[in-house]
Amino acid sequence: MMLRIAILALGLLMTPLAQADKGSLYQDLGEYEGISKLMETFILEIAEDDRIIHHFENVDIDRFHKMLTEHICELSAGPCEYTGKPMPEVHLGMNITRAEFNALVEDLIQAMESEQIPVSAQNRLLAILAAMHKEVIHL
Repeated sequence: MMLRIAILALGLLMTPLAQADKGSLYQDLGEYEGISKLMETFILEIAEDDRIIHHFENVDIDRFHKMLTEHICELSAGPCEYTGKPMPEVHLGMNITRAEFNALVEDLIQAMESEQIPVSAQNRLLAILAAMHKEVIHL
């Protein structure tokens, strides 16, 4: 796990390179169906995580799944358009801490491992998402 976090940190430094390489990320994630399944597994991981589940108690799970799937599809250069609110607006007032953000990343990594996403694709997705951490963490 520490190696993966170190790779994620390195990914932050290499975000332009990672984004230049993201053209095939959509395919590596299994296209829309694979991303949808990955997000389902991710939501199940979140549901079992006592560190962060309280942030999701009143969430419409079907909508959450749809928005996550759209967002990851778009971020991975798929043919989707994210129709949700901007990340700062979505997370406003949630008071997400760095530790909670890290827990969410751990849950995503576990979901990607469960879905047998190639490590190179995992790292490219994590690098893209890590660049957004300032839009999510508010403490």
